[in-house]
Amino acid sequence: MVEPVRIALDAMGGDFGPSVVIPGAAQFLERKPDSTFIIYGDSEKIAECLAPYANLRAASKVIHSKVAVGMADKPSQALRAGRRVSSMWMAIEAVKTGAAHCAVSAGNTGALMAMSKVCLHTMAQIERPALAAIWPTLRGRSIVLDVGATIGADAQHYVDLSMMGAAMARALFGIERPTVGLLNVGVEEVKGVEEVKTASRLLQQIDSPLFSYHGFVEGDDIGRGTSDVVVTEGFTGNIALKTAEGTARQISAYLRQELTGSWINKLGALIARGAFRQLKARLTPRETSGAVLLGLDGVVIKGHGGIDSNGFSGAIEIAHGMVRRGLLEKVRDMMALAEQQVNAQRAHDDSAQDAPAQAERPLATGQ
Repeated sequence: MVEPVRIALDAMGGDFGPSVVIPGAAQFLERKPDSTFIIYGDSEKIAECLAPYANLRAASKVIHSKVAVGMADKPSQALRAGRRVSSMWMAIEAVKTGAAHCAVSAGNTGALMAMSKVCLHTMAQIERPALAAIWPTLRGRSIVLDVGATIGADAQHYVDLSMMGAAMARALFGIERPTVGLLNVGVEEVKGVEEVKTASRLLQQIDSPLFSYHGFVEGDDIGRGTSDVVVTEGFTGNIALKTAEGTARQISAYLRQELTGSWINKLGALIARGAFRQLKARLTPRETSGAVLLGLDGVVIKGHGGIDSNGFSGAIEIAHGMVRRGLLEKVRDMMALAEQQVNAQRAHDDSAQDAPAQAERPLATGQ
């Protein structure tokens, strides 16, 4: 019998707290009954929200926390006030102790990243974690990272992001050799900042059976699905994400205005309502409701702050999938292989440099 996936929930995170977290967990449990929950937060509020869901009550353990991290709290403030006592920290710590396989929170992104890094630490060989989003594309789905965990990157960090993103694509999409593209201002080799160009050269040197380097991609390639993984640093990635979300809302608003502008338009909207539902499902699939904190020694999922219950159930589904498909093991395998490739390349370069010196060395005369 397969062991249930134990999921820790920060019930107080996000704009709506338990009123979204609990129904979302109940929805998810209907789809994936091989799960149990540890729910952290205000026990009275949680109990009130749990009352209608008998199956979820039976599959859950509630642990009271009197401290909730605010959405506007600075990461340093959240660490000082919420370390060991907040619902967010306790959910993350459950992963560290092994009480849970993964943690899900819709709370403050900066605080969640800071607490996760302090509590769980990063994996060996990974200096900084990343926030990886699942992006709907014309070809299906892609992974985009980093979308806001850390600002700025050197060449090696871009390489680390590529490794982690490819590992996530293998775990989530089941692609044996996903393609990785570096986000740039053009596809030509001469374009872009030096760090991105250097990272491109490094990735070209890695001959890996676990991923394929596509090269540079531009902003409009993200929606096309040109590569399975799109890599950038957190400042640019977050702007790209927020721009895409804002554009989607803008188009939706335009559609509503036009479709309710006259009775003929309303009739057309009624006839095409099935197509509009399918369009909405393609633009906002359930699994895009959460982002994965990659590079940590544990599985932590960040749900959007304004998420609804359906979206939160999707964030839980991402966490469940990452555990079942062995995300951490795939990231470790990817990083180990990359290190082997780099060491082999260095050894080759060193031997090539030593060869001329050996050739020029005078022969011993025996005198």
